[in-house]
Amino acid sequence: MTQQGVRWGADQVLALAPDDASRKAGSKLGVAGPWSEAGSSDEGTVWGLCKGSGSRPYQTVVDIADAAGPAYKCSCPSRKFPCKHALGLLLLWAAGEDAVPPGNVPEWAEQWTAGRRRRTAEQRGAGASGSGSGTADPEAARRRAERRAERITAGATELEQRLADLLRGGLAAAEQAGYGLWEETAARMVDAQAPGLAARVRELGAIASSGPGWPVRLLEECALLHLLDQGWLRRERLPESLAATVRSRVGLPGSADGPPARDRWLVLAQYDTADAKLTTRRIWLHGAGSGRTVLLLSYGAAGRAPELALPVGLAVDAEVAAHPGAGQLRAALGERFAAPEPTRIRPPGVTTAQAAARYGEALRDDPWLESVPVTLEEVIPVPDGDSWQLADAGSDTALPLTPVALGRPGLWRLVALSGGAPVTVFGECGHRGFTPLTAWPRTGGPAVALC
Repeated sequence: MTQQGVRWGADQVLALAPDDASRKAGSKLGVAGPWSEAGSSDEGTVWGLCKGSGSRPYQTVVDIADAAGPAYKCSCPSRKFPCKHALGLLLLWAAGEDAVPPGNVPEWAEQWTAGRRRRTAEQRGAGASGSGSGTADPEAARRRAERRAERITAGATELEQRLADLLRGGLAAAEQAGYGLWEETAARMVDAQAPGLAARVRELGAIASSGPGWPVRLLEECALLHLLDQGWLRRERLPESLAATVRSRVGLPGSADGPPARDRWLVLAQYDTADAKLTTRRIWLHGAGSGRTVLLLSYGAAGRAPELALPVGLAVDAEVAAHPGAGQLRAALGERFAAPEPTRIRPPGVTTAQAAARYGEALRDDPWLESVPVTLEEVIPVPDGDSWQLADAGSDTALPLTPVALGRPGLWRLVALSGGAPVTVFGECGHRGFTPLTAWPRTGGPAVALC
C-alpha cells in the first residue's frame, strides 16, 4: 500500500530507466502538456493518457505497490520496461498532486492492475502449496545432476589440456589464433553445460593484442581459469562454502537457501549489462538494521529490459534470502510489505585504503571476484592525466576509476555534484579500480544515480 503523501523524486524515477535514450525521452514527457486524465490512488496505481503520433492516446498505468517492484503497462509498441511514457507519467506524478491528483481508477487501468495482483497472489499460493507437495521425482533430479556433473568434469579436463597446450606453445600463439581459438573452446564448454567456464574462456579472446602488457593479463586470467578448473575437479576436498562458490562460478544454477531476512533495504544502485542473448540487471541493496549489502540479479531476453526495477535512493521493507557460497552477496527478493519510500538511510562509508583492503580480504573467499560493493566517504573526484580518481579529502590516498566509469556520462554528474567538495559515493571496487554507481552530496540531499 502506498500513500498519496509519499512521492518519489525525479532522480528515483529516472534511475528506473533501462538506458540513457529512455531517460532522455522520458524526461521530455514528464510535463503536463502531452498528458490528460492523469491520476493516482491510495492503493499505489498511477495512470494517464499520453498523446502520441497516432489518433488515439497511449494508455499508461503503473502499479507502484507491486510485490516484485514497480510494474508497467502501456499501449505503445515499445519493448522497453519501463517505456518512455511510463517514465514520463512517474515524473509527472513525482511533481505533486497538482499534476497527478488523487482520483478513482479508470476501468481500463483497474482491469490490468486487479488482474496482475490476482495472478501474483495465485502464483504465490501455487508456490507455497507446491513446495511441500513432493510431486518432483528426487531420484530423477539426482540422476540429472550426476549426468551434468560428469559433462562438466569432462569439459574441465579438456580445458586443462588446452591451457597446457597454450602455455607449452607460448602466449604468442594466442595472438596469432585470434578469437577463433577461444570461440571454439567456449563452444565446447557450452556443450559440457558449464556456461561459467564458457564465459571466462570468451573473455580470454579479448585480451590478446589488447594493448601493452597483454601477455601478463592473459597469463593472469589463464591462471584464474586453471584455479577454477582445479576447484571443480577437486570440489569434494573443499569446504562446503567454497565448493558452493566453485559450483556457482562454473555455471551450475543455485537457488536461495538462506532464511528470509526482513529489513528496510536502501536501494543503492541499479544498472544493466547486455550481450547478444541476455540483459542482466544488477540491483544493490543495503539493510538498515542488519548492515548487510546484497545483490539482486534479474534477467531479460535480448533487446528487453528485465521487469524487476527498484528506484535508487528509496527504501523497501522486504525480505531477502541469501544464495549459498563463500563470500557471496547474491540474494533473492522475497515478500515486500510496503511500496518504496523516501529515507534518510545512508550506508556507512570507508576510506579508499580501507576499500582496497576490503577487496583483498574478499578474494580469500572467492578468488574469482571481480569487485566488492563499497561506500566511500568524503572523497573528491580529481583528474589524473587522461583519467580520473577519487581522492580522500583527509589523506593523500586515492582510487583510480575503471575504464568503464570513464566512458559513462555519470562521471560528469559526479563531478558536477561534487564541485570540488567531498561527496559520499557507492560503487564497486576491484582490481581494475573503482566504478561509481550512486552519490550523495555532503549537504545531505537525495541520491544521484551515476549509471
